[in-house]
Amino acid sequence: MENTAVALVNIFTMATQVLIWGLVVWAISSWLVAFNIVNTRNPVVSGILNALDKIYGPMVRPIRRFLPDFGGIDLSPLVLWLVLSGVQQLVPALVMDTGLLQ
Repeated sequence: MENTAVALVNIFTMATQVLIWGLVVWAISSWLVAFNIVNTRNPVVSGILNALDKIYGPMVRPIRRFLPDFGGIDLSPLVLWLVLSGVQQLVPALVMDTGLLQ
């Protein structure tokens, strides 16, 4: 039971880490599009950007409703990053505290 719980915690940690790095890529790509560095008419680039928007758009939408307007600066990816990092730290600690690893 102990090895299974450790493996599940490790998988959860890796999955949240992938989500965090994808969020960083999504934020940086949105800046590159905003500054007209990336050509969105390229079908490959457009497909990647659409996929990232479909993954992370629904995650930041509820956060955007609660954040005030900062005049063109979107802080919702930063808030999502903080939430994901907090969950990434909290879940393993909760699993260890419940006694599953003893």
